[in-house]
Amino acid sequence: MASSPCGNSNFDSGLEIKTRSVEQTLIPLVSQITTLINHKDKPKKSERTLAAIHRVGQAVSVAVGRFVAVGEAIATENQELKDEMGQACFEARRAGDAIAQLTDVGSAVPSQSDGRVTVFSDRTGMVKAARLLLSSVTKVLVLADRIVIKQIITSRNKVLVTLDHLERVSTFQEFVQIFSQFGNEMVEFAHLTGDRQNDLKDEKKKARMAAARAVLEKCTMMLLTASKTCLRHPDCESARINKDAVFHRMRCALEQVIEIVTEARSCGENKILTASIYNGIKDFKSSVECLRENLYSLAPQSVAGQLEALVERTEDFTDSAYTSHEQRQAILGLCQLARQDTQQLVHAWVEAQSVHAKEPTEDMEVSILKTCQNVNDLRRELHKVAVGRASDLLKVHGEQLPLRALKAAGAEGNLEAVAEYSRTLTEQKEQLVETCRLLCHVSGTEPLEITCIHAEETFHVIGPQIISAAQTLALHPSSKIAKENLEVFCEAWESQLCDMALLLREINDVFEGRRGDKRPYLSLPRPGKHSANLKTAKAVKLDAEEQTSMAKLGLELRLLSSDVDTEVEKWEEQEHDIVRQSQSLASMAYNMYLFTRGEGLLKTTLDLFHQAEVLSEEGLQLCSSLRTFSAQVDSSIQTTRSILTVVLSLLPFCNKLNKKYKSERTSLSSPQDWRERQDSSTPVKEEGALNSKNSNGFGVKSLEQHMAGLNLLESK
Repeated sequence: MASSPCGNSNFDSGLEIKTRSVEQTLIPLVSQITTLINHKDKPKKSERTLAAIHRVGQAVSVAVGRFVAVGEAIATENQELKDEMGQACFEARRAGDAIAQLTDVGSAVPSQSDGRVTVFSDRTGMVKAARLLLSSVTKVLVLADRIVIKQIITSRNKVLVTLDHLERVSTFQEFVQIFSQFGNEMVEFAHLTGDRQNDLKDEKKKARMAAARAVLEKCTMMLLTASKTCLRHPDCESARINKDAVFHRMRCALEQVIEIVTEARSCGENKILTASIYNGIKDFKSSVECLRENLYSLAPQSVAGQLEALVERTEDFTDSAYTSHEQRQAILGLCQLARQDTQQLVHAWVEAQSVHAKEPTEDMEVSILKTCQNVNDLRRELHKVAVGRASDLLKVHGEQLPLRALKAAGAEGNLEAVAEYSRTLTEQKEQLVETCRLLCHVSGTEPLEITCIHAEETFHVIGPQIISAAQTLALHPSSKIAKENLEVFCEAWESQLCDMALLLREINDVFEGRRGDKRPYLSLPRPGKHSANLKTAKAVKLDAEEQTSMAKLGLELRLLSSDVDTEVEKWEEQEHDIVRQSQSLASMAYNMYLFTRGEGLLKTTLDLFHQAEVLSEEGLQLCSSLRTFSAQVDSSIQTTRSILTVVLSLLPFCNKLNKKYKSERTSLSSPQDWRERQDSSTPVKEEGALNSKNSNGFGVKSLEQHMAGLNLLESK
């Protein structure tokens, strides 16, 4: 953006648009200005064209006026930005007025040759005015965005102060009062950070924000029960350890949110993300394929070094005690093939450089193709190993046997059993942590890598917290609050397993090329809506009990929707109406769960009610489909009943015939004579009686057909 003819415009340099709301607000303005600028190359216009240009210019001016009024109102509410915002609004208004004047037909000059009106006689002025307008409007938007950041920081600071008070309370009465305040502040913080998360353009930051907010959501409930347990049993060391871990994790999550919104550097983040095998394969393939464009851009040794670094990362798979011998050999074999093909590529590359070739030789091209194919095969094998292990673990851990055993042992006060089952849970935790690390290697996108890291950290932290909660219960087996505390931590573990199942599905979707687009949500502040004290939120604040109830209901929706997704995946006929409608219901339930967290597409209570309405309609359709399906089953059962009724009516008569047959055999004549008599005689009366007995029309052939039908039903 160039300098303005009207004065100072150096303030616009270095502005970066980081949120969708700023970007989406600028798009219509850029479009209108582009329309005006595009007409400057043809200065002679018809009356219709002139009228259109005039309308666009006036529309820009009016829109800028409204926009500036909003900016000035925001500046009034935020005195620390008043000067900067005022200057930006002044520049925007001046630029809007300049554009309106330049597009005013009344001030245009008639052409001397044909009498037509000429506009944009001051081409330089229009370009400068357009640049100044975009610069100043962007400045206003970025300043407004800084206000959102300030509100999040202020909200976080309030939460931290109350968190410190909560940690130091010594009585239940004091705790209840402060926790109620803490709950209200957390609701405010959740809404602000939820809006910010949905508005971020950077998917990696969005994933980090989601992970931090998930920790805060789960820890709020843990903090309640862990603190109550510590107050009830103040001398219990395991209860204190349990509580301290929750407070520490909440503070870390709050700090992470601020790092994201203020763009503070996180020392460990880049180190973790760049170490994945997916990134290594992507970078290696990029280096190899770049040789087609330039043979001299890299040193041959650097490509070989990249491959060795990549192979070294596969040790997370090959060194694992849980990797089978066959899987280990397959990975090692693919690594060796990749080494051989890379060596051949380097050899052909060096030869091409020695003769000063300007493009890859045929041998080089073949080696490039083989090398890329081998690393693709390696990625596919690693994906199969990681996803397969995760699926197996989820099936095994879905039964929650160690958690049940820990609850039972704790309730019985059996410390030895708690210690034994704690070792089992610790082993499961280590398996899950390692599996999350493997999934991170093959996740396919940086946001999913971040989610894998979050899952790994969650299992790593919650495992010991469950154990300390179980130890507390074992020491105080009659304590209801200690029992409730253990339940909350076990629910968090189960919830993370559900999250892992969803993560696994997303990783598979990325690997197979299935990724859906999400509708953006905009969160720029409006006067009176996002003021620092958020006065408008007071009318809908919930007390601690209501927040707890809402969180539990939301979690139940999440778990149930995940269970529905799991069940419908078992259907072979995925296009069946019941499957489709069940998936739709689960998706809507998940949206309602996100609403309880201040996330997702449902932003207001009205949105929630509308979603419930749609869910109700979809439920009725599912009910209709189920009724139809049930009628089909019912018809089959009715047919089977009819067959059995016929069989029941025949059995006594057949029994009578059988007895008569046996009595015939006891006669003086031999069985051979009896058979000969039957062959030469006329049909016996009993056969006629049989036919007459079958008054419902079923003959022998008909009976056989129905019995065949019965067998068919059984086979189905």
